[in-house]
Amino acid sequence: MPDAQTLNSVLNAYGVSASSVSGGGGINWGYWMANIIFGIIGMCAFMYGKKEKSFRPMLIGISLMFYPWFVTNAFWTIITGIGLTAALFYWRE
Repeated sequence: MPDAQTLNSVLNAYGVSASSVSGGGGINWGYWMANIIFGIIGMCAFMYGKKEKSFRPMLIGISLMFYPWFVTNAFWTIITGIGLTAALFYWRE
């Protein structure tokens, strides 16, 4: 796996600076990993809800896939993702 310096140089080669991506000195890897993990969980929940014709998992799945567009802090991204994932298990039919 490449280190952060290599990834930052690749971003710079394509005209994207690391400071513009995260607002600071580097890429916020926790934020991006949380987005990927909760996006995959959301996609699975959506597909399950569609297969079972259940509205609740579909709604929570859509929420898990799209809430990171509006939450930019890694801490709140993780907390919100955990909450929505817990809602999948506790808000069953």
